[in-house]
Amino acid sequence: MVLLPACAGPQSTLDAAGPSARAIALVWWWMLGVSAAVLAGVLLLWLAGMRRRRRPARPADPGWERRWLIGGGIVLPAVAIAALIGFGAGAGLHQLALPGLAPAPLRIDAVANQWRWEFRYGGDAGPRLDNRLRLPAGRPVDIHTRSSDVIHSFWVPALAGKLDAIPGRTLVIRLQAQEPGRWRGQCAEFCGLGHAHMVFEVEALPAAQFDAWLKEGAAR
Repeated sequence: MVLLPACAGPQSTLDAAGPSARAIALVWWWMLGVSAAVLAGVLLLWLAGMRRRRRPARPADPGWERRWLIGGGIVLPAVAIAALIGFGAGAGLHQLALPGLAPAPLRIDAVANQWRWEFRYGGDAGPRLDNRLRLPAGRPVDIHTRSSDVIHSFWVPALAGKLDAIPGRTLVIRLQAQEPGRWRGQCAEFCGLGHAHMVFEVEALPAAQFDAWLKEGAAR
């Protein structure tokens, strides 16, 4: 119970507010559950082995070490890793900017600088915000990240995974806020002395309110 408060909050990966973050959190919970089951199984086998040592000696089985080595050291890890890759691959698809959505996702350019974020809407003619990202609730948004100096990393834990912002390259991550709200984003890559303060606020507005704000900003 003491640890549960850390599972919620504006920067918690487990307090998901969008489909991409929910997929990531689901993978995490499955990993936690499976690892707990494996730990319990190992402890039970250890207890069984300790009890067996107290019993009278039996004739040695020459093949038991080989069976445990192959089963526990090769088969079990291979099956666990393959299942995790298969299960986790689906979660990664939520973050890809795949075509075919209707309506088309909104594009926002996220430009990383030492040590602030600049968000641009509609290219050079649209509004710009420093350290504040505004989104329409319920609509997918493609964030096009790039950097003006060193490698940074764009991360809004409650909405999606991480994506690097690299000088000379543009990378795209898709995120979506299901409901209006506020969350915290940050640079997740050490980028210099001001790295710890390179944070930004994410605000999801109702769709109509966001569209009105965007038109007002473009008209200025």
